[in-house]
Amino acid sequence: MGQIFNFFPLSVLKSKIHLSEDQKKKMLDEIFAMEKESKNEEYKNKSSAWTGDTQGFEYIHNNPAFEDFFIEVKKVIIEYLEAIEVDSKQLNIFVQRSWATISNEKENIALHKHLQSHLSFAYYLKKIQSDANLLFIDETKHNEFLPGLFLSPTSNKKQIIKKRNISNSAAIVFEAQENDIVVFPSKTSHQTQPNIKNNNRVSISADIFITAKDTENLENLVTPFENWKSI
Repeated sequence: MGQIFNFFPLSVLKSKIHLSEDQKKKMLDEIFAMEKESKNEEYKNKSSAWTGDTQGFEYIHNNPAFEDFFIEVKKVIIEYLEAIEVDSKQLNIFVQRSWATISNEKENIALHKHLQSHLSFAYYLKKIQSDANLLFIDETKHNEFLPGLFLSPTSNKKQIIKKRNISNSAAIVFEAQENDIVVFPSKTSHQTQPNIKNNNRVSISADIFITAKDTENLENLVTPFENWKSI
């Protein structure tokens, strides 16, 4: 009997951020106030969630109401880096952009990725069990020896794939609860589950940009911002 070796994993961290009820209420009040002051309402359609970054509120990390939250976020980002054996002490960690999302009824967030940043996260400020979860999509499909096999509706109907596992899945639902934070590489394709009824689900997301503290004799990492020059 042979042995299967699985390589090239996608590493996703799920951790917790515990805030007081007063802190969470303060953040929720700010987010719902942002929604009322949307600056691009025609961008949102009936099936899409409200996303603050498309409505003029893409820098909530600069809002004092979220200060304590982002202190905790930094700890989780460091936890992720250390989990994959990256020396966080040699890196500068920046929040590049941050925003809230609000999902009601069957609204969802469409498939996308964040190619302008390095790491991204989703924190669930308000979520019940039946609300939609994150859906991660594997675009590489290393084991899909027949193009379309893993996502083919007819193959699924005829059960060509006898049992789904990490070797033959092109998409996975990542379950999370209120207070959970999920960190993943920004280049990962993701969305929220479609056709799931949401009950005023509120999440906070951000794009994290990482530079080296010192790039002497070091290639590939982004250089420190203080050495940049606008031209």
